[in-house]
Amino acid sequence: MVTDARTLIECESPSGDRAAVARSAEVVARVGAARLGVAPERIVLDGRTHLRWRLGTGPSRVLLLGHHDTVWPLGSLADHPCAVEGGILRGPGCFDMKAGLVMAFHAAAGLDGVTLLVTGDEEVGSPSSHRLVEREARAAAAALVLEASAGGALKTERKGASQYEVRVTGRAAHAGLEPERGVNATLELARQVLAVAALSDQEAGTTVTPTVARAGATANTVPAEGVFAVDVRARTVAEQERVDRALRALRAGTPGARVETTAGSSRPPLEAAASAPLYELLCRIAARRGLPEPARAAVGGASDGNLTAGVGTPTLDGLGAVGGGAHADDEHVLIEEMPPRTSLLRALVERLLADPPGPLATSAAGRPRDPRHAEERERRDR
Repeated sequence: MVTDARTLIECESPSGDRAAVARSAEVVARVGAARLGVAPERIVLDGRTHLRWRLGTGPSRVLLLGHHDTVWPLGSLADHPCAVEGGILRGPGCFDMKAGLVMAFHAAAGLDGVTLLVTGDEEVGSPSSHRLVEREARAAAAALVLEASAGGALKTERKGASQYEVRVTGRAAHAGLEPERGVNATLELARQVLAVAALSDQEAGTTVTPTVARAGATANTVPAEGVFAVDVRARTVAEQERVDRALRALRAGTPGARVETTAGSSRPPLEAAASAPLYELLCRIAARRGLPEPARAAVGGASDGNLTAGVGTPTLDGLGAVGGGAHADDEHVLIEEMPPRTSLLRALVERLLADPPGPLATSAAGRPRDPRHAEERERRDR
């Protein structure tokens, strides 16, 4: 497993470099094929390369989900080489989440009825793979996400994450000669920043955070325009929708100014109800093996598990490597945790294949819907 992980880590794959992601996909495909005994499909959407394995001949019941892109730029291996020392694996992307991919390969080997999807743009919000992930999730009875875990805790709740841009338009004028003829976009932007921040609700766990902002062009000109970004995190769909309505309803308070809100990427929350049946099942499996009850956590960060839960598929996240330092200089994986955690994942998948948590999605004819039937639609999407 360590050898496989090193092979993946040593092929750098920053999300924004499509050529690098394509090279990484070839390495991931080779390593995965060696463990699974079958080559994956290569799905290229908007120039980004994703991989999909269909394991076995029957309808797919369980979706294993991961990504091979990382936040680390090309050349990071020079300063952060892949290394194994004292039972710890290090290297760019080892924890988030190339070790998790290796665990998925070893856990799924020889199984029938599993789809393994490895995307290439998760770190930037899954812009091209969003629909692909949702489509695969709709066709599955359960989605298991191999995102990494600090301290081993499973992610049983994730806040929904939405991005917005608020743009303010005013009117330029000379700041010294006739400022009264201008409409100051900076002042209006300041008003809007305060109004947006006030949408947070600490009791509900909702954060609405103005982030990057800019206004004006020169120091001696009344600014004609300004813009700021907004990061929204919410535990429930209801809260996500409340904030969305409020942001779209923003209006200028300065005479002559205009305000426009544009929505960016968005992921629905992974609510506790979506993970509860799978978490409880895993607890029972662990108990039968004499293992302690797996830890769980609610977190603010989003993953593709938000997408699978958002279409109504039972989802359990954080099943990947144990370690820490995601996206940071001390990114690392605890090697001793990989085999037992992979074994537990394998047991969970086998149990789900034998007894899925709910009925499979069906076609209009009432037959189990095989995700292969959606491939023609997928080709049209591409």
